[in-house]
Amino acid sequence: MAAIDGGTGTGPGATVSRGGRARLAGKLMLGWVALLWALEVADVLAGNSLDRFGVMPRDPGELVDVVPSAFVHFGFAHVAANTVPLLVLGFLAALGGIRRFLAVCALIVVADGVGVWLISPAGVNTAGVSGVIFGLFGFLLVSGFVERRPLGVLVAVLITAVWGGSVLAGLSPNQTGVSWQGHLIGLLAGVAAAFLLARRRPVDG
Repeated sequence: MAAIDGGTGTGPGATVSRGGRARLAGKLMLGWVALLWALEVADVLAGNSLDRFGVMPRDPGELVDVVPSAFVHFGFAHVAANTVPLLVLGFLAALGGIRRFLAVCALIVVADGVGVWLISPAGVNTAGVSGVIFGLFGFLLVSGFVERRPLGVLVAVLITAVWGGSVLAGLSPNQTGVSWQGHLIGLLAGVAAAFLLARRRPVDG
């Protein structure tokens, strides 16, 4: 998220189900990323007119931009920086179920946008999907432990090895042109989603 100054089974059926879920998750994430790139192309062609859908803090009229702000970016480099982590983390999260994935993303988008509106510095326009990326990281980091799934724990270890350093850097208040507030709120929203939307194991007996 950038900121700019400006005003389970093992049978054949289960295997097919997992394969179908992976294909659906892949199509969903490719479609999401394609949408972000298409919007940025439209933004450039329109003279960056979509940048106004970013969130400006503590202006009541800006609350309508809480959701749109997660889909607009400040240039192609901004979209490019978010593409791979969104694809990978989104795909991994969506493998756990599309409905739950959509609920997780909705919670993160709303919580992140409102949080940015509340605590970002005055006069800063904030937009981008990186708050969602940090949220998905937080969700994947915690959900395997909450649900006691060994594969989920392994995913947490792997994404920490790959992106842990970048996440820590993205939370630093010393960066310019980056909304560390949006990153932090997104991360916390993802962790909260892991608890609120945890899959419950059936109880025997």
